[in-house]
Amino acid sequence: MADIRMPQLGETVTEGTITKWFKQIGDTVKEDDVLFEVSTDKVDTEVPSPSSGVLTEILIEEGVTVDVGTVIARVGEAVGAPAPTDRRPADLPTEPDQAASAAEPALAEPLAVAPPPTFTAPQAPAALAAPAAPAPSAEGPVLSPVVRRLIAENDIDPASISGTGLGGRITRADVESRIASGRPTVSASAAASAAASAAPAPAAPSAPRASAPKPRSGAGEAREPLNRIRRLTGEYMVTSKSTSPHVLTAIEVDYENIERVRTAYRDTWKASEGFSLTYLPFIARALSTALREFPYLNASVGEGELIVHPETNLAIAVDLNFEGLLAPVVHDVDSKRMRAIAREIVDLAKRARGKQLTADDIIGGTFTITNAGQYGTLMQFPIINQPQVAILSTDGVSRKPVVITDAHGNESIGIHSVGVLALAWDHRAFDGAYAAAFLHRLKEILETHDWEAELV
Repeated sequence: MADIRMPQLGETVTEGTITKWFKQIGDTVKEDDVLFEVSTDKVDTEVPSPSSGVLTEILIEEGVTVDVGTVIARVGEAVGAPAPTDRRPADLPTEPDQAASAAEPALAEPLAVAPPPTFTAPQAPAALAAPAAPAPSAEGPVLSPVVRRLIAENDIDPASISGTGLGGRITRADVESRIASGRPTVSASAAASAAASAAPAPAAPSAPRASAPKPRSGAGEAREPLNRIRRLTGEYMVTSKSTSPHVLTAIEVDYENIERVRTAYRDTWKASEGFSLTYLPFIARALSTALREFPYLNASVGEGELIVHPETNLAIAVDLNFEGLLAPVVHDVDSKRMRAIAREIVDLAKRARGKQLTADDIIGGTFTITNAGQYGTLMQFPIINQPQVAILSTDGVSRKPVVITDAHGNESIGIHSVGVLALAWDHRAFDGAYAAAFLHRLKEILETHDWEAELV
């Protein structure tokens, strides 16, 4: 008999929510068969079975949140498998859910640096608690904390929902489908009460008064419940803002050197790699070198100390079709050339949107990039990905007039591709001069490095 436990999908992940079971009790399961889907604040992913056999027990139903390491199912031998049970183990928590290529040389050898300073850092506040879910009623169907809360928040009669979960239980997906259907959500008793209160009454003499305000446009507005990623993202972002004294430093970069290479190699790159050559891998490659020269940005804040990491693991924020963000990690980015970095970024983004990331893909990040530039942004102030000390926003690149100085010091006006890099950083870790010097070095690498050599 093998216990199936809630996996830890990320360094800071402490719990997960079962969103779907792909196997039922009595089903034959092979090793690496997809067994269930789990949602955490870091990732939604399908989890394979660690062993073969028959699924003999499902201890955690869909929609229930449990701690990492909790036994959620058991896989055993086919003979003598116990019958399905609808009982919930008494010791389970009832709180609502919460919150590629070989190594190649880097751009430059790392500079010798002084050891990091030791200082006392403020304690990070505890994670914000989600509001308590309504207590289960003494009668009616058995509902998970997540489902109870959604039903209460949207004033839905549980009897109006057909459950698709184990034993006909109502799942979170059932409730969200009910809300999205647009049907009235109030219970029958509430509707009857409202009808009674609307019965005709004798008309009172009218007095002159101002005309009633016009109804707002869009009457019958829809209310969309925040999904798990939205709620937890909000909680962690508020925690990050209250933990780190955020400072924003930005610099303008002339990308014309990179643009010439992109233009020259655009078609051959697309033909050989199968995806477009964007600015992001150039920035990631330059960043890996700049971080080696300014190691205090490649760090985390610990208990009264700055922890400078020996490896550079670059987390890249990936948009999940406007429904949330994940930041999968390119590990040891400073050991890879630009083509390898570009391939890995595309692969991670594709697997993030397809819910195919593994725990290794999302842990160990030491610095984060958020890439809003594809939408033409001028500059944004990102929020630090704790416990890191900095995050870089790569904003839009556009054609602008610039002053060009030739080898003899003569100036002229030209049209170049120009954009802004915005760095949000933690003032506990270093000061403004250090952040500014880092951005200056990053700009220098982007504008002067031999990028063509990276592609041949």
